[in-house]
Amino acid sequence: MIELSVTLEQLITTVKQLQPCDRAKVAKALIDVELKSELADLVRELYNQNPVVEVTDSDIMQEIKAMRDRTRNQR
Repeated sequence: MIELSVTLEQLITTVKQLQPCDRAKVAKALIDVELKSELADLVRELYNQNPVVEVTDSDIMQEIKAMRDRTRNQR
C-alpha cells in the first residue's frame, strides 16, 4: 500500500487533469462515501428511536374499512 501526502488544492488540480470518465469515477466515489455516511447516520437515528407498537392485521383491516367508508361518503 502506498501513502501520499497531498493538499486539497493538489488533489483538486490533479482531478481536473483527469479524463471526463475518470473524473466521473472520482465524483461517484465521493458521492458513495457521503451517501454511506448519511445512511449510517439514518440507521443510527432509527435504532435510537423507541420501538413502534406492533400493528395487527385487525388494525390494518379497520383502517382499510374506515378509508373505504370515507371514500364512499365523498361520492
